[in-house]
Amino acid sequence: MAKKMKVKHFYDFSLVVMVFSITLFGLLMLYSASGYMAAKSDLGDMYYLTRQGSFAIAGFLLMLLISRFFDYHWFSKLNLILYVLAWGALLATFVMGVASHGSHRWIRLFGMQFQPSEVMKPAVIIVLATLLTDKGYRINSLRDIFRTLLYALIPAAVVAFTNLSTGMIIVGIAVFMLFVAVKTYRYHAALFLLGLLAYLGAYPLAIFLQKVKILHDYQITRILAWKDPVSFPDDTYQTRQGLYAIASGGLFGKGLGESIQKFLMPEAQNDMIFTIICEELGLVGAVGLMLVYALILFRLYEIAKNARDLFGSFLVIGVMAHIALQAILNIAVATNSIPNTGITLPFISYGGTSLVILLAEIGICLNVSWQTTLDREKGE
Repeated sequence: MAKKMKVKHFYDFSLVVMVFSITLFGLLMLYSASGYMAAKSDLGDMYYLTRQGSFAIAGFLLMLLISRFFDYHWFSKLNLILYVLAWGALLATFVMGVASHGSHRWIRLFGMQFQPSEVMKPAVIIVLATLLTDKGYRINSLRDIFRTLLYALIPAAVVAFTNLSTGMIIVGIAVFMLFVAVKTYRYHAALFLLGLLAYLGAYPLAIFLQKVKILHDYQITRILAWKDPVSFPDDTYQTRQGLYAIASGGLFGKGLGESIQKFLMPEAQNDMIFTIICEELGLVGAVGLMLVYALILFRLYEIAKNARDLFGSFLVIGVMAHIALQAILNIAVATNSIPNTGITLPFISYGGTSLVILLAEIGICLNVSWQTTLDREKGE
């Protein structure tokens, strides 16, 4: 008899389980890291946990909604609208931004604060995925590379006024997506050289930007303190306490909830939460967390590789770059490999906007996997 084709949808449940697990782990570590300081500030020891938990629930609902009831191709049609909306939110920080830690990164709406620069990350991913798909994987000149990069470089430059680290991540996402899109080896070399020059020239450029009043004093102080921590004891206090936490954790750690340094570190639940993980769970726990990140990135790679079209592949590649860069830079800050930048650890650090955006991006990736059909021939 004639063979019939049975079409099945592929939904990456393993990715869902890993993201759910790492987020749940993040809530556990968040409570451990923040409970004492929250209680000391008369907020109640559950303050940060309940707020982050609320964002986690909202994020997972959004993730599931996008993954099953949206079509990721809608983002291609709406890419410029989303990009303009992200720009509007970003520029609003200069008018109605809420000051915190020397910068205006947040906007308060309906009694809640959110960080518009986080919204720019998926907006750039979507607009670049659309552009690269329209070009049909063809980037034929350095001019093409530069023109495409402008969609990330301009917002990154604006973001850098208030949030230098997020600006770096936006550029990093764009460079990674272009690196994948470019087929010519000399352009790969050009992108690699661009990254190397950016790394080598970061410090002198920062000094210059501070002198012409583009970088804020607190931003340049972080760089100077990293180079010469002895001369800036107050500015390196958090970093030094984090290094003590990592060193005291040893191989297996002191045990969950048994950190000592969290009593000395203000806001340990933010970008320094990795050091508390190291102290309480040791090297084994830290490596285990890195393996979970690696597994998440591997699942995203598989989804990108098997996506039904280029647009889906580039969307997932952009999300891969976002998660990888943010995790690497956060761990580099925690270990004092680079200056303190305020980058959160994906799915774990306190930060509602970051968590919801990351879960929404995972929802997009799951939607790409859902629309990947597995053809099976069934005959008699």
